[in-house]
Amino acid sequence: MPAMQQTLVLDQELIGRYDQSGPRYTSYPTAVQFHDGFGPDEYRNAARASNASGRPLSLYFHIPFCDTVCFYCACNKIATKDRGRAQPYLNRVHREIEMQAGLFDASRPVEQLHWGGGTPTFISPDQMRELMQTTRRHFALLDDDSGEYSIEIDPREVTDETIGLLREIGFNRMSLGLQDLEERVQKAVNRIQTAEQTFGALRAARREGFRSVSMDLIYGLPLQTPSSFLRTLDRVLDAEPDRLSVFNYAHLPERFKPQRRINEAELPTPDQKLEILQNVGERLASAGYVYIGMDHFARPDDELAVAQREGQLYRNFQGYSTHAHCDLIALGVTSIGMVGDTYAQNMRTLDEYYARIDAGELAVFRGIQLNEDDQLRRDVITQLICNFALDMNAIGERWGIEFATYFASELTRLAGMATDGLLQIDDARIEVLPAGRLLIRNICMVFDRYLGEPSQSGRFSKVI
Repeated sequence: MPAMQQTLVLDQELIGRYDQSGPRYTSYPTAVQFHDGFGPDEYRNAARASNASGRPLSLYFHIPFCDTVCFYCACNKIATKDRGRAQPYLNRVHREIEMQAGLFDASRPVEQLHWGGGTPTFISPDQMRELMQTTRRHFALLDDDSGEYSIEIDPREVTDETIGLLREIGFNRMSLGLQDLEERVQKAVNRIQTAEQTFGALRAARREGFRSVSMDLIYGLPLQTPSSFLRTLDRVLDAEPDRLSVFNYAHLPERFKPQRRINEAELPTPDQKLEILQNVGERLASAGYVYIGMDHFARPDDELAVAQREGQLYRNFQGYSTHAHCDLIALGVTSIGMVGDTYAQNMRTLDEYYARIDAGELAVFRGIQLNEDDQLRRDVITQLICNFALDMNAIGERWGIEFATYFASELTRLAGMATDGLLQIDDARIEVLPAGRLLIRNICMVFDRYLGEPSQSGRFSKVI
């Protein structure tokens, strides 16, 4: 895909027509389809079977604790001022590391590692060091800095020394949570964070040799306006982060209790949100960033942008990645892994997680074994959502199908989207056009055979 096409194009008329709720496709099938018929025994079988592949590994660690709760947050987290709660949790994670490592060949290298949350930097420097040392004892971490080892950072929770430690123990990428620099917006969402805290962390990361720094913004928060959000964006662009994630705030107070503390009357109108998004696309394009998709932007020489142009981009529970070939092992409460053709999720509460680990058992409580149709559709959706293009002949050869026959009804539905200018279809290829990239979730939804089932109702956010 030419770099000049990696831009965000917003067509308000099309957005109005297609703005509906739908999955973000960090997996297919989505977590809605996970079931308790898939448990520790099924996971063990999948893990051992995966050893024959020799695939590298990806490790995800969920650190659920936060010092304060941000009202917009929809993550799995535990808000507490008690730092003493971290060690009992980490003790279990250490045991889980040992149990999980026993299922996988020790020779399989860990090419990707991620600490997410919650707030991973809630734990102390000594606990960070110990967690990485324990991981290294049981898994084959890379020592040459060639892996993609990343961590989510709350700038309020780190010092220059903390960032130096993170680099020392092996991290080479970080994501900095910012959301908005306007003081009144910060107060409205209970996240008070100074510009110096944020940009100081970025400067420290660069001094320490972090290879990539991403910054997270959220639009649609209370008291935001198009002009106020541009002020924040311009200050962020002055710092020249390698990547930017600009997320749409989805107000779902019936599902996420902290959001009930947000004053709905102060939320931007839909038209204001669209104007913010339009401004973001224009400003980032003029600053030289390319649109990766699904809220993500990167510099044209960033590995995500390069991977997308080369058709090698991938998407998983941590977002976009260049490591499509890894089995993902999930550690910690609520975390979701992908091993072979399965997904597996750990227990959702600390008490349940502790009970499983203390009993010497894996914490997996639900998941799914993908059938061949699931795997085929996952391949199609992944190609579209990552690369904005699909080679139908290649898919047909890979899966032993006649694409036009197997997906006849889907192609009929896509024809309407082609008429609307979202995509182009010929006998061999589906190409998502610039106007369709913002609506890529809608295009992927055409291939989702589970949509429309009762279990799916009310489970997803709006696509815009």
